Amino acid sequence: MPQMNKGGKFIFGKSLVRQDLSVQIPAQAITEYDMVSEGKIYIFTGSKSTGGFCVTRKGLLKDSKIGNILTDTPALLSYETGEGEFVKYKGRYYCWLSISDKGIIVLPGKSAEFLDIKVGTKLLSIRSSNIAFTMGAKGPLLDKSEKYRGEIPEF
Repeated sequence: MPQMNKGGKFIFGKSLVRQDLSVQIPAQAITEYDMVSEGKIYIFTGSKSTGGFCVTRKGLLKDSKIGNILTDTPALLSYETGEGEFVKYKGRYYCWLSISDKGIIVLPGKSAEFLDIKVGTKLLSIRSSNIAFTMGAKGPLLDKSEKYRGEIPEF
């Protein structure tokens, strides 16, 4: 999996939003973040420049330095909100989704619309931190990946 330039962000691959709004999380991201172990994940809105969404799970988020996101939103912590129902917390929006044992998520229609993600959107999977990775939908990294001469795995 590439770093498109020396010292740059690590890219796990590209995922295509399919007709049923399903998205395959790249295999290396699944392994590195142990994404399928809990059967559910949290996604939250990405940056203005990258768009898309960030992906994490309760075991990574809860005990992290930003774990107060979950303790301050108990309905999100206990998955009591509807699947894909965004909750606002300090300028970002968070929701939970089920994830298959193969690393596939399905964005409910309202969630995809909220994130401005459509069928056919290419999401660039980018290592962000030890807590979450980003599925970016726009911006300079995605543009750069389109011109990259090396191999970027597609899912």
